[in-house]
Amino acid sequence: MPRARSINQDDLRNHNLSVVLTALLQSTSPLSRAQLAKETGLTKATMSLLSEILLGNGVVEQLAPQQESSNGRPSTPLGFRSGKWAGIGMQINTDGYGYMVLDIAGKTVAHEWVGCDLTNVDPNDAFSRLDALVAPVEARLKRRRFRVVGTGLALPGLVTADRSLIMAPNLGWSNLELDRFDVVRRLGAVGENEANLAAIAQVPGYAVRRNRAETPLDPNDSFLYISTDVGVGGAIVRSGSVVRGDHGFGGELGHVSVDMNGPQCRCGRRGCLEMYAGRRELVRAAGIAEGDEAARPEYADELYRRWREGDGKAVRAIEQALDAMSSVAVSVINMVDVSTIVLGGFWSTFEEDLTARLRMRIVPQILARYALNIRVIGCRTVSRPALYGAACHGLRQFVEHPVRYLDV
Repeated sequence: MPRARSINQDDLRNHNLSVVLTALLQSTSPLSRAQLAKETGLTKATMSLLSEILLGNGVVEQLAPQQESSNGRPSTPLGFRSGKWAGIGMQINTDGYGYMVLDIAGKTVAHEWVGCDLTNVDPNDAFSRLDALVAPVEARLKRRRFRVVGTGLALPGLVTADRSLIMAPNLGWSNLELDRFDVVRRLGAVGENEANLAAIAQVPGYAVRRNRAETPLDPNDSFLYISTDVGVGGAIVRSGSVVRGDHGFGGELGHVSVDMNGPQCRCGRRGCLEMYAGRRELVRAAGIAEGDEAARPEYADELYRRWREGDGKAVRAIEQALDAMSSVAVSVINMVDVSTIVLGGFWSTFEEDLTARLRMRIVPQILARYALNIRVIGCRTVSRPALYGAACHGLRQFVEHPVRYLDV
């Protein structure tokens, strides 16, 4: 049996700082030192030391004193300081590429998206375009004395922990070593499936403090995230963390077959959910466009308009997609025991009417339907959630390993 590594003072300090940062991120309001000590279980002396480290390194700042009760002195809460610690998110998708920079206070420092069709574009070309877009903002961040603590990269496919893209069918890519691209290597970007990162964007307090009124989710909630665009992706979140599986490929809902004799998917299988609920196939089934032309983003608005107006083909396409999606969602709920579904991407634009219809299909099929209160909610928190989640993924490096970056 291998010998357990002993815990040294730096390990303990890193753990305690991470606990304090997490408490501040997940709180619905700023917390004073005394409140943080109570929340984390740390002694007041330890809390005083940790808060001075965070203040001295410009991570937090003291806010206006608040009167906690009618008797006693006002307390001084701590809040995250904007303008110093940042994470970069990058994304390459079928409809374009871009970046987002978030600081730990939750402020969007910079954001740019270039809309274009990247289907079957050479990956060297796509990453060169992304590099040219990101390089100027890197220089601006350096001039403004930002410390970039991490970078996430969202891709529509299977990504391994060692920075390899196994396959991205809708881009036409396979077997790519991501470190061969300058922008990935230079920023130390961590590649991740876009649905996983979009799910992370839904978790309040994962890496930035968010207004809790923006989301019905709590930091430690479990849910199934269904990402809908040209392709369909998914992620299972358990107690606030994405369940990636042994190899990082967990949650690939889009390639669960709902009909083994159905149409052939780009992944090579037949009857995948993506062939019924993906944006391109919905546009095609509604008779709006054919082939790769159906993937153009503007046709999504046309599909939505026709569906709202009761166009027969559009309505049938959506109903068939609802049946397919509910079949897959029920199977996941019965297997992993979650009671909340979050719809993201294209489907989230259909408003509450669609989520209500999906719930009506799901509830009767669930084995534990009398014990579970199933929620189906739309992603309303951020635009381009995978890109936002990628920036959060970068910032999370600081939350989990603060001693790497702080003068302690």
